[in-house]
Amino acid sequence: MKRGRLPLTALRAFESAGRLGGFSKAAEELHVSQAAISRQIRELESLLGQPLFTRVHRGVELTETGRALLAEVTLSFDRIDAALGEAGRQPSGAVKVSAEPGFAALWLAPHIQEFRHLRPEIDVEIDADPRLVEFRGGAVDLAVRHSRGATSWPRVEARLLLRTHCRPVVSPAFAADHRLACAGDLANVPLLHEENRSGWSDWFRSVGVEPPAEKGTVFADGGLALQAALRGHGAALFDPRMIDGELSSGALVAPFGAEVDCGCYFLVARSFGAPSPAARAFSDWIEAAFAAD
Repeated sequence: MKRGRLPLTALRAFESAGRLGGFSKAAEELHVSQAAISRQIRELESLLGQPLFTRVHRGVELTETGRALLAEVTLSFDRIDAALGEAGRQPSGAVKVSAEPGFAALWLAPHIQEFRHLRPEIDVEIDADPRLVEFRGGAVDLAVRHSRGATSWPRVEARLLLRTHCRPVVSPAFAADHRLACAGDLANVPLLHEENRSGWSDWFRSVGVEPPAEKGTVFADGGLALQAALRGHGAALFDPRMIDGELSSGALVAPFGAEVDCGCYFLVARSFGAPSPAARAFSDWIEAAFAAD
């Protein structure tokens, strides 16, 4: 097929629907209607003379032909996007970092000034967002993401930053107002949770204590849980390295040393092979900061 007749709009709709796993998600990403996505894909299927999706009860699934085409089209779009990003890169050093809100509040914000002292010529833009970015359009250079198990993020590279191990922490005032002679005493105090209540259940089991009935406030991210703990609202679970400032100043104390595995933080990029100088400087700095761990 001649390049001038390539169905680029239809290919874009197909790639988005295949990558995201649905027409409605593709419509949201491309800011068009679901009907427009369906129409573009029908035209592409008509052009190829075979189906690319199988329509099922609650959505669509790629056919064998669709999977093969998607792999090539996604790779091609990624290469085009990378080339455009390289061509439009500003010479003044800048790096855009997407970080999970908890990591951004607990570690990145308190430590970013260290990077600024080392590389004052590089501007850092931090986007606190729990969703894995697509690294398209130059929106983000690097990301920091949390995973409890093996990573399964498609079309990116990931490097381990930190294996987190959480222990209970409370404010000094909270410790004074509650009897905390042994680990089991924590089952009788207000508990603060990040995202869900599984962390505390895992911790109690690790110290041989039957987890209490699920109770306590659940916060969307660690930064909010930290503020509640600092104000004496309850006991929270944190990796000490995430709150080193609060522990060293005495704003929080850790009454028990028992820890539980809380997953890992990863540094994620489209490719670590050819980053911008600013992105390389940032990745070198943050990896060095956790290298001892």
